[in-house]
Amino acid sequence: MSSARTGPGDRPGDPPSDLDWVRVHPITPVVRGWKVIAVLVVIVMQQFEFDVSNAARVARVVGFGTVGLVALGVAALGFAYATLAWRMTRYAVDDDAIYLHNGVLFRRQRAARLDRIQGIDTIQPLLARMFGLTELKIEVAGGADSAVRLSFLRDQDAQRLRNELLARAAGLRSGALDDGPAAEGATQGPGTPAPAAPERELVAVPAGRIIEGLLRSIGTLVALVLTVGMVVLALAVREPALTLSLLPAFIGIGGALWGRFTGEFGFRLAQSPDGIRLRHGLLEARAQTVPPGRVQAVRLRQPLLWRSRDWWRVEVNIAGYAAQQDAGKETVLLPVADRRQALLALWLVLPDLGVDDPARVLDEALSGSGPGVGFVTSPRRARWLDLWGWPRNAYLATGRALLARHGLVTRTLVVVPHERTQSIGLRQGPLQRRLGLASVDLHSTPGPVQPRVHHLDATAAGELVTAQALRARRARASAGPEQWMRSPAQPPGDALPAGPGPDPGRPPGEELQR
Repeated sequence: MSSARTGPGDRPGDPPSDLDWVRVHPITPVVRGWKVIAVLVVIVMQQFEFDVSNAARVARVVGFGTVGLVALGVAALGFAYATLAWRMTRYAVDDDAIYLHNGVLFRRQRAARLDRIQGIDTIQPLLARMFGLTELKIEVAGGADSAVRLSFLRDQDAQRLRNELLARAAGLRSGALDDGPAAEGATQGPGTPAPAAPERELVAVPAGRIIEGLLRSIGTLVALVLTVGMVVLALAVREPALTLSLLPAFIGIGGALWGRFTGEFGFRLAQSPDGIRLRHGLLEARAQTVPPGRVQAVRLRQPLLWRSRDWWRVEVNIAGYAAQQDAGKETVLLPVADRRQALLALWLVLPDLGVDDPARVLDEALSGSGPGVGFVTSPRRARWLDLWGWPRNAYLATGRALLARHGLVTRTLVVVPHERTQSIGLRQGPLQRRLGLASVDLHSTPGPVQPRVHHLDATAAGELVTAQALRARRARASAGPEQWMRSPAQPPGDALPAGPGPDPGRPPGEELQR
């Protein structure tokens, strides 16, 4: 990498003039150039209406040498563009923000405030991994394209910068880093890079469980039934070609299952002072760090075919992540987990549920039906809208969060911390109006979790809207700082935040009560 000192920034909105600007790794054009080549090839094929069937014929007409020269020219053009993009890309960091300048035809200047960081990911595509390079993705609260991507850095540089950004986002500054968690034997002082915070692995999801979870999915079951049905039909009418009509569907379903398996392969969940750490990926290795308090909502789902195993999928809403192309990989806290592990993941997000017996409350929320332990349920007349599942529709407001459950075939529990409630809405369709029912939406940041309390009595729904608005306002007033390590430092040598942490050897109910 190379660096350059900035000149004076006189224009409004310019970054500070005393920043040290750094370029990404010079091998970046090699890693990224193939993407440009792929785009150019697709454009050429579309313009000249090439396809696989006539490619050989065209090559014979114009000559294989000419085709080779054109391919070399396209490759040179792709790598030249990637090199120019590398020359125009640089970044800098200070105590308040990370700045990125990039763009060839259209120059872009971005500044991401460190106290708004929602998560930091390190991504290693297969080709980048071969060169020992890593992409650093800094996600901040915002809409589409809110992430700052540094592609690519050396592995060591990416990890060092990630540690530094997390430390500064937590409220630590150069010269004050010795107050934070340090690696064993590390020495710190003014200007010393922040060491990697220690971590403790809590859950490792075996590959066999991920495969079995995919095989037990509804999509796999439908594909299997269609396959058997089409084979039987083809044999009955003696037309084997009928099975080819399902080929596009097989490719789509197979691609989706393969993408999910490779994305969730080697999934590991760990606890660290700088947040929840997730690692996963077969072809593209990802390491994600979600700082404390950045999770806006949690959902635990149990499809019907997982019930015999008591497996659950844990997903979260994090501000900014839903707008990303690979959001499906970044909003999963655990892909396939038993109940103890799922509750452990929930504990990391919300250590205090605000009830005297959290184990009993969560057991009722996950598997119960009816008004047990204080849940407010749908009235009996809701059966006209939800024939079998209406007793499962219920909510419970605890001291720290609102729990909403629903679903008979697919059991679902949504947990929204009071301070993370963005707004509240009341929904009432024509049939609900006639039956005196209403549903309540707790608006969260975009993501896989859409908190809703289904088919309440209209009066009870109105009371929930009023009460939850008050709870959310009070919780936000007493919420901690955005920079979560500005509190007094913990005793030296502590590897994890003060207070007992999750112990994988104990049942989750005991953890939640500690």
